Amino acid sequence: MNGPVDIVYLWVDGQDPAWRVRHRAAYAQWAIQHPGQLALHGNVAGRYRDNGELRYNLRALERFFPDHGHIYLVTDRQVPGWLRASNHLTVIDHRDLMPASALPVFDSAHIESYLHHIPGLAERFLYLNDDVFLGQPFEVDHWFEHGLCVYLEEAIVDLPAQLSPDVAAPGNCAVLSRNWLAARDSAYRHIPHLFAHAPRPMLVSAMQMLERQASELFAQVRSTVFRSWRAPALLPDLVPRWMVEQGLARSVVLDPLHIASGAPDAPARLAQLCAHFGSLPFFCINDTCDEAQDDDPRLLRVAAMLQQLLPQPSRFERDVSAPLAGAA
Repeated sequence: MNGPVDIVYLWVDGQDPAWRVRHRAAYAQWAIQHPGQLALHGNVAGRYRDNGELRYNLRALERFFPDHGHIYLVTDRQVPGWLRASNHLTVIDHRDLMPASALPVFDSAHIESYLHHIPGLAERFLYLNDDVFLGQPFEVDHWFEHGLCVYLEEAIVDLPAQLSPDVAAPGNCAVLSRNWLAARDSAYRHIPHLFAHAPRPMLVSAMQMLERQASELFAQVRSTVFRSWRAPALLPDLVPRWMVEQGLARSVVLDPLHIASGAPDAPARLAQLCAHFGSLPFFCINDTCDEAQDDDPRLLRVAAMLQQLLPQPSRFERDVSAPLAGAA
């Protein structure tokens, strides 16, 4: 437990023409074969839109956690045009991580289920969605010692008895966790909170153990191509909830700063971010503009705030004056 803490990101550029061709063809076929199974907001443009978050996420990482381990960037035949080659960062293509028979995949829940299989990944790693940023100096002991630290939102949530197409993804994830854990342990008591959009501290050995114990759930989520309400993601809820039950993690209740870019209160929350940046354990800027154009003022407002807060390029960026190559 004294080794490095590696970093894992997923990244996609939904404007890449080659990616869009693959996406359209796959969805046309999947929608016919799986009618009524698409999760809420499961295939909107905002889910795949690249707003430059990864560039700023790496800047925040270097500012607040300069002693991080190796970075792994999981992509689908794409590389950010601004990315500088580095011995400290490895791009992992879907084809190198998942079986060829499963590809292409456009469901992050499916992709996430393979992260602990990344070759060379350290025992301790931090999984970051590119819209979840560190907001203050990262204390390894806080996140990894005395049980991994996982964050619950303050709100108490009533869940349906079973998975439902009308329930948002976090709710269905919690339903899956509750029902699976309760079926395994009659003494299980479900904590009625959702897990926050937060950095996710992980252990490779724990993920291997859970994959053996919940092989049917891993097989289920690995059968998806697009996000399905019938096969909720495992990493957002089951993994931390199971780790707490196993004594591998401890939960902390916190109302984190979550900014929905399409919400009416987004300007006020961005102002709050500006006022408290540097003293936030983490924050999330979620793209909820769905089918908006890339030059939508709401998206530009977020980009301007990130540039204001994190103007210093990271070592993983090419010279900004150099021409950017297209997606590979």
